[in-house]
Parts: sequence; C-alpha cells; structure tokens
Amino acid sequence: MKYLLRLEEAALFLFSIWAFLQMGFPFWKFAAFILLPDVGMIGYLVNPRVGAVTYNLAHHKGVAVAVFLAGYFYHSDAALIAGVILFAHSCMDRMFGFGLKYSDSFKNTHLGTL
Repeated sequence: MKYLLRLEEAALFLFSIWAFLQMGFPFWKFAAFILLPDVGMIGYLVNPRVGAVTYNLAHHKGVAVAVFLAGYFYHSDAALIAGVILFAHSCMDRMFGFGLKYSDSFKNTHLGTL
C-alpha cells in the first residue's frame, strides 16, 4: 500500500507541474520556489509541538487549495503560484515518505515513522 500511495503522490506532483505550466508562468519560478514551504520547519527551533503546527500548516493540501482559490477569485498571480507550489511540495514530500507531523517528534508522521 505504501508504494501505491507514493505512486499516487507522484502523479499529483506531475499534475501540479502541468497545471503550473498551463497557467503560463515560467518554469523557473516553479523550480525556484518548490522548496520554500520547508520554511515551515523553523517552528522546530521552538519545540516539537510548535514545529508540527508550522510544518503542517505549510504542508497541508487543504491550505494549498485555499491559497490557490484565493488567487483565482482575487486575480492574484502570487497566490496562484503559491497555491500550486504548496500543493506540489506537499505531493513531493509525501512521494518521498514525509508526511504531516505529530507533535511528539519530527520523525513521527501520519505515514509512519521516518
């Protein structure tokens, strides 16, 4: 099952790249910003509980969709790009086995222990 889930996330990641390109933005922006959501790990400098909240906020697909929809309805290219990047990054992380974090440890994720 684990490999099937990773395959699904890989397909969603490729879909994210396709969607980004369909919006007419240059690919260098995708490449430049794809790792930016990992800034959410900075909360781990405080403690694991705060780190889990900040990490999960930056890696939650629902947040990504909300940001994208805000960009669509408010005609904001920056929010459209941010939404697709957040979604793609979340897919990429899950494709590599990194899931949303529990508050006890960075290594304890909804996909299992790292």
